[in-house]
Amino acid sequence: MSDQAIFTEDFKTTPYWWDAAPPETCLDALPARADVVIVGSGFAGLNAAVELARHGKNVVVLEANELGSGGSTRTGGMISSGQKLVVGGAIKGIPPDLFQHMIADSIASFAFIQTLVRSEQLDADLFIGGRYFGAHTQKQLASLYEMGDILHRVTGVTVHKVDQENQAAIIGSRFYHGGILVDEYGGVHPGKYNRALRALARQHGAQLFSHARVKSVKAEGGGKVVYTERGTVQAESVIFLTNGYTEKDATPNLAKRIVPVKSYQIATEPLPRELLERLIPSGRMITDSRRDLIYTRPSPDGTRLLFGSRPGIMDCDEKTAAIRIRQRMLAIWPELAPYRISHAWSGFVGMTRDKTAYAGEMDNARFAVGCNGNGVALMSWLGFRAAQKLLGTEPRPLSFERSNFRPIPLYNGKPWFVPLVSGWYRLRDAIDKVRD
Repeated sequence: MSDQAIFTEDFKTTPYWWDAAPPETCLDALPARADVVIVGSGFAGLNAAVELARHGKNVVVLEANELGSGGSTRTGGMISSGQKLVVGGAIKGIPPDLFQHMIADSIASFAFIQTLVRSEQLDADLFIGGRYFGAHTQKQLASLYEMGDILHRVTGVTVHKVDQENQAAIIGSRFYHGGILVDEYGGVHPGKYNRALRALARQHGAQLFSHARVKSVKAEGGGKVVYTERGTVQAESVIFLTNGYTEKDATPNLAKRIVPVKSYQIATEPLPRELLERLIPSGRMITDSRRDLIYTRPSPDGTRLLFGSRPGIMDCDEKTAAIRIRQRMLAIWPELAPYRISHAWSGFVGMTRDKTAYAGEMDNARFAVGCNGNGVALMSWLGFRAAQKLLGTEPRPLSFERSNFRPIPLYNGKPWFVPLVSGWYRLRDAIDKVRD
């Protein structure tokens, strides 16, 4: 099949998630005043809005583009508890007491999103059916087993160590040398989840505005003035919950500390149900042990395969990315070669230098950023906790609120070094495979 033939006739460069729950436009005039202005309409911003409005605050949410068009609805929609802190390597260099508090907050974030979806009956396609971490090499299998022991010990999740001969019940491929299966992990439909949060925030009285890019925030008269492309809003407090979409014009200091890294995904056209069930029995989430990892899952309705990865060292357009990512997908499942790609899209992940989240105050506002590729539950929780901080209702200090959020050397908001890091990751992955 030629490169151009791999695309469906109605191929889209927008997220698959938007088909069921598109972003929205609200161009109503901005109010002159608010108790709290929240910048960002992702999972963090909307959860903050829900909690603040629920407690009687006059809340205004400002989004630079369409509501729900940022990183939250461009993600793979996977949720977990503390996995990134352990498997992602953030455990290194963190004092043991602080690490325990971070794990506790991560576990709380996982519980929070499940409780929220169920108690509010949000239409989010919540699925708790497990996630498999596949070992790219035999040596990495031993490392995954060790990480599984740590995950079980520090987060309490149920971890199964799986060898290659027994992984067929989890993934219909021999690409991996085995891996670990975590029962409690799962996912949501991020488009539907964001839409449900928008409705819930409005239900409690929050006002949401699209196409209101924030240019700056200034402290004036004991409060804050938020300057946007559509006018100004005076507020008692401002919270930036922009993560990978943090802009240096609005928050110049914060932008020096958070790196937007582009992640890409594709969706196949509808597959035969029996094929998809053979590729990923029980519909679990799948990722692997590579530094330049992949992440994949069935669509919540069980009709398509969604597959995410970086397409190479350099960023590229979505169609070029789809061609390259499809090759990574076919390396795992060659039987997908006859099937076409219906969607390809990208979004920015907010990365920090130590792979952990941060919260605090900067640029005349509060902030919470740094999902590091694990943001659906964590950013939901950080938004909720940012609201609690303003309300004075937080039960204990947030572990991610630390004073050592240092700027990244030689970085001023443009991630020039990402191709170098990506290339280094791919090189090390290739060396590991050759040595295996």
